[in-house]
This record gives sequence, structure tokens and C-alpha cells, in this order.
Amino acid sequence: MTNGENDKKFDLEERTAKFGENIIKFCQKVPRGPITDPLITQLVKCGTSTGANYCEADDAESRQDFRHKIGICKKESRESKHFVRMIVMALPELKEEAKPLWQEAKELNLIFNSYIQG
Repeated sequence: MTNGENDKKFDLEERTAKFGENIIKFCQKVPRGPITDPLITQLVKCGTSTGANYCEADDAESRQDFRHKIGICKKESRESKHFVRMIVMALPELKEEAKPLWQEAKELNLIFNSYIQG
């Protein structure tokens, strides 16, 4: 891995944006229906909100504002993990494709949690 690639891996703005993009791509593959439609909507909202809220946290006006916005990132990433799980429950054939999204949501949640704890 080159330094540029390594930097991107640890650049949370880029990482959360990629996460949102991957959530959108995944949701575009999910068949529409009465069960999946609300799950898709919720997953797109929380999956893309993680990055948007991180951008807001990065521009926070105070330490308290930063902690609050990182707290929202933590909630949104955890919610993403939940809705990925629900889609897999509804469509078990998507399990393998969903695994990296679930893992990334988990890792982002842990990163944001470490900011709050630290």
C-alpha cells in the first residue's frame, strides 16, 4: 500500500464518504418490496448520514459541539449495522455482499466511540 492509499484508509472524511457510497450501491441491488422498501430508506439515510455528520464534527465550533456530532456519527453507524442485518434477514442471499458493510459500520462505530471515550 502506498502512503497515499494508507492516508485514505485513515482519512475519516474519505472513509465515511466511501461507506455512504457503498451503502447506496448495495441498496440499489436490493429488490424493492413492502418489507425491503422501508429498510432501504432507513439504511440509505443512516449510512450516508454518518459521513455528513462527520463533516459537521470536523468543522465543530467547540469541543462540546465536536463530541455531540461525533456522538451522532456513532449512532448513525450503529444504526447502519442494524439495518444491514435486517436486510440480510429479509434476503439471506445478500449475506456475503453485506458482510463488508456490516464490518465497516462496526469499525466506524468503534472509532467514533473511542473519540467520545478519549
